[in-house]
Amino acid sequence: MAWLVLIVSGAFEAVWATALGRSEGLSKPGPSVVFAVALVISMAGLAYAMTDLPTGTSYAVWVAVGAIGTVAYAMATGTETVSLVKVLCIGAIVAGVVGLKLAG
Repeated sequence: MAWLVLIVSGAFEAVWATALGRSEGLSKPGPSVVFAVALVISMAGLAYAMTDLPTGTSYAVWVAVGAIGTVAYAMATGTETVSLVKVLCIGAIVAGVVGLKLAG
């Protein structure tokens, strides 16, 4: 259960990171509210996962899921370019997260 919560929390990290970028310094109310709500959900999930999983692994997986989600969304919406190097780097992050999961 902790792993599932951790992955969902990482997805909410991507949501709050994207909303923060769209909030223009927290000056736009809509994205600012999305940022705040997603941040609380993301942090609460990370805290819950850390009750069962090692802190270092939890944090690394949470950041990786958030980073991959943020970049993938930006690429899908055209706000960031897609390149082979970026896709390979995302693959390296995925491999690292799988390695952490398999290591324990």
